[in-house]
Amino acid sequence: MLLDIARSRRLLFVGGKGGTGKTSISSGLAMARALDGGRVLLVSTDPAHNLGDIWRTELADEARRVYAAETGTEVGPGFVDAIEVDPQATIDAHFATVEAMMRRMLPERTHAAAHDHLRTAKSAPGSHESAVLERVAAICEEAMGVYDLVIFDTAPTGHTVHLLSLPERLTGWAESLVANRDRSERFAAAARSLVSPKEETPGPDAQMRRTLLARRDRFALLRHTIAEAQQTGFLITTLAERLPVAETLGLVRQLREIDVDLAGIVVNRLSPADSGDFLAGRRALEDEQLSHLHAAVDPLPVAELPLLAGELTGTEAVRQLADLLIGQAETGRS
Repeated sequence: MLLDIARSRRLLFVGGKGGTGKTSISSGLAMARALDGGRVLLVSTDPAHNLGDIWRTELADEARRVYAAETGTEVGPGFVDAIEVDPQATIDAHFATVEAMMRRMLPERTHAAAHDHLRTAKSAPGSHESAVLERVAAICEEAMGVYDLVIFDTAPTGHTVHLLSLPERLTGWAESLVANRDRSERFAAAARSLVSPKEETPGPDAQMRRTLLARRDRFALLRHTIAEAQQTGFLITTLAERLPVAETLGLVRQLREIDVDLAGIVVNRLSPADSGDFLAGRRALEDEQLSHLHAAVDPLPVAELPLLAGELTGTEAVRQLADLLIGQAETGRS
């Protein structure tokens, strides 16, 4: 089931309640697709950034190869590149560009005030989210034609839903800014023509308009990509416990409200039922929650993964999980 989902999509968001194994599942799925011959980009947008810990390597805001399949398939050898998005670096780069533009456009006497304004804006509510979203949009653009699959290991539930709903709002916001800039340029052009009818050079804010257009188009493309069910899906990770299941059902409703396609649900770390009374008792409680989850989300596919021994860090551990995902079959429930 899970490998089929990875084969059929170009973009997968993996999310859910914190502590349910989002990063582990994302990593295992990335390797499984690489073993299948896929070129995979694995991206962490979670501020906690556990991706580098799982792969036991230092990651940054640019792609780094963390796994290359030793043997190829009919489509060639697969690999996994990984990125840990750095929102602060994105914010700093964006505001540096804006400040440079403002310095060219504004009189020198206003530069200090503009700098103070931008410094305050850096810490304003929403700066972090919009920076992450812009980086996600840029990654999606850059990945097209280079990778077969991009997997986003996302922040806990609330942050992720907010992030996925932003493209719609920010596209409209950017379109309003462009419209206002166009109106301003028309007025400025009319005023210049009264003073010097032969002047045809563009106003000093032409570059700002180009920047706004590029940002609008980037958000619009991301909005279209997220809404395209044939290439984009959301995979929810959860545990067979009351609170994670309740949060999962809430996430299912929220994603459907914003028209994000649900690819499936992964129930992680299920207790063995044949290893003593204690674990058997715990598994009985988990089975109750599993029945509730299956009934609530049917016909959405639900995969069930067992609790694995040992700590899931390092390539060998990720490979163990990948092999499990490759061999894992969808659990049917009536």
